[in-house]
Amino acid sequence: MIAWQTYYQQNKHLPLNRIMEGYKRLTLEFTERMIIITQQSQNVGAGPAGPSGPSGKKAIFGYGYNGSTQVSMTNLVSNTGVVATDTTGVGTARYALAAAGYGSDKALFGYGYNGGFISFTNLVSNTGVVASDTTGVGTARYALAAAGYGSDKAIFGYGYNGVVVSMTNLVSNTGTVAIDTTGVGTARLALAAVGYGTDKAIFGYGESTVNMSMTNLVSNTGVVATDTTGVGTARSSLAAAGYGTDKAIFGYGYTPTIVSITNLVSNTGVVASDTTGVGTARKGLSAAGYGTDKALFGYGNTSVDVSMTNLVSNTGVVATDTTGVGTARSSLAAAGYSLS
Repeated sequence: MIAWQTYYQQNKHLPLNRIMEGYKRLTLEFTERMIIITQQSQNVGAGPAGPSGPSGKKAIFGYGYNGSTQVSMTNLVSNTGVVATDTTGVGTARYALAAAGYGSDKALFGYGYNGGFISFTNLVSNTGVVASDTTGVGTARYALAAAGYGSDKAIFGYGYNGVVVSMTNLVSNTGTVAIDTTGVGTARLALAAVGYGTDKAIFGYGESTVNMSMTNLVSNTGVVATDTTGVGTARSSLAAAGYGTDKAIFGYGYTPTIVSITNLVSNTGVVASDTTGVGTARKGLSAAGYGTDKALFGYGNTSVDVSMTNLVSNTGVVATDTTGVGTARSSLAAAGYSLS
């Protein structure tokens, strides 16, 4: 924490009342950060970063395609995994976007397609309120994936913008998206990403000219590693989320038949072989963590868009279908948010 004397010297060109207000705000932010760090050290705070970034205690599904048009509504998820009815959308309606958590208790939706490739983002507060569009940074694209890393940052990666790409865009702990980073690994679209091991992430599966099962690990500084030979059935249009505080799960997708298989990810980023699927097979779904150590898969397409969910226990066991709440849709995104 910066001392008052130093802060005053750095800002003495400003009116005194503004200096005092700024220092008060800085002090409050520092106090909040210390509380979060203490909670995390006690395994009370956010769970593993999911497709969606830090699991937090709640989650949000947003945007997508409802069978006839793109939408911008959202559905909040309680810390017990209960999905709420539709919330009127904020921001440009779109689909095939991605979402991740950042800043320990917030989230953002980014990129997608609405008749053209887009790159703007929508921040989500720690109460689940979605902000209006923020001008996009980086190459506009869709069918990408995103995850949290480094405990409070996020990364968007891969996708399609007329060609399949592998670039990434890092997100700071204030939700600012950086310019493109030259891609590492095989370019692909319709993949999934998730955090693991408390501060790292993994991109997995997807499609280029064929479905793939390779993965790319992301360090706690946001550096993407080269391809790791895939484990499990090659597929695309799947989803992923964190569970159990430091592990992750990939699930469902298209092979080119619609499947419900899952693959668990250890806290060192090792992907396990296929687990026989539970719940209705579907593609174009999304997933996020909730309740600090659990997860859920939601929505998707079987041959029609659906709104069902499947809860995931803190040991990675997927439950049978839960009757859906909210507008049936696919090609949406989800992320965790909140610490309370």
